[in-house]
Amino acid sequence: MKSPLFNRRHFTLQVLALAAGGNVLPAGAAAPGRKILIVGDSLSAEYGLTRGTGWVALLQKQLEHSHPGTLIVNASISGETTSGGRSRLPALLRQHQPTHVIIELGGNDALRGLALSMTEDNLTFMARSARETGARVLLLGMQMPPNYGPQMTRQFAGLYAKVARSTGSVLVPFFLKTVGDDPDPARWFQADRIHPNEAAQPRLLGNVWPELRKLL
Repeated sequence: MKSPLFNRRHFTLQVLALAAGGNVLPAGAAAPGRKILIVGDSLSAEYGLTRGTGWVALLQKQLEHSHPGTLIVNASISGETTSGGRSRLPALLRQHQPTHVIIELGGNDALRGLALSMTEDNLTFMARSARETGARVLLLGMQMPPNYGPQMTRQFAGLYAKVARSTGSVLVPFFLKTVGDDPDPARWFQADRIHPNEAAQPRLLGNVWPELRKLL
């Protein structure tokens, strides 16, 4: 059974809205120690979830115990593409001066059928820009809907590994592992069959945390 997340007929564009998840710092705010900037889409913006239950909020709680003093800037926006992330990132880097950057983008590019070369170029620009500031980068990989065919699916998944290698970033191969590819994925998604539900959020964090912990 294929995951409904990757069935294009269920895809609908979301209205752009700033995420309320995580601990978003105001401009000019100073914080000691580590600061993690997350640039993502609805999967990181708590779309359809009670505030404080998304994987980013769970990550903040995890860090309070394992790495006290680490702050999160969640700059994720529902509906965001890699082009949008690319245009916003330079200002975010200047404003927040993060020590770590998590890039969770590309899923909307795939669902909109955007050129793979553009997605790769945008992700490469973002990762290199963050690395040039001295930040460590974690790239969260996504997969393309299967209706595009096996060749496109492989190429899309492969571009994340290529970007990670060329920019010296750390890669989570599939951010939705054990959720989007579960034998019974419906139990992990909201009624729209697109966005992971509250029960799935610990699994998303479980995919991110092992690699992020190495960077911390």
